[in-house]
Amino acid sequence: MAEGPITKTLASTVVYRNPWMTVREDRVERPDGSRGIYGVVDKPDFALIIPAEDDGFHLVQEYRYPVGRRTWSFPQGGVAGVDDPREMAAVELAEETGLRAAVWEHLGRVDSSHGTSSQGCHVFLATGLTRGEARREHTEQDMVHEWVPRAGFEGMIRRGEVTDDASLAAYLLLLLRERHGIG
Repeated sequence: MAEGPITKTLASTVVYRNPWMTVREDRVERPDGSRGIYGVVDKPDFALIIPAEDDGFHLVQEYRYPVGRRTWSFPQGGVAGVDDPREMAAVELAEETGLRAAVWEHLGRVDSSHGTSSQGCHVFLATGLTRGEARREHTEQDMVHEWVPRAGFEGMIRRGEVTDDASLAAYLLLLLRERHGIG
């Protein structure tokens, strides 16, 4: 398997920037000498938490502007000024659900939209949960938090009610850990 970059970056231009992301256009040269461009969205990594108890999971639902509808997912997000994925996970879990976890297990990291974005997702299993008050950001004012049994969660996936790629990938990491000790 080839290691390292096989496509050479000839030039990189930032075409858009805001506090949450940078969009750049890179002129590239492929191994065969042909040239082209890549549009890349650079965003910091985020944390996703699988809050598990009683053979079920705590989920959140909110309106997602880019897809124009409400969606269910595991709690997730990034925290400005926080680079440690585990710390970010604890902040996001408490903020979105009010839950605190006594036990944290890092299940892995997955790339988000790796064909267009540099962003990654750190997946954590959170257990030993205690309840507290959620402290959502203003942009999360419509968020709903609900516990769902595992069978119900899998039914939601089959019915297309959970379509968030990070949540689906996180659940696969959990299943691999449970079935094969991987994670």
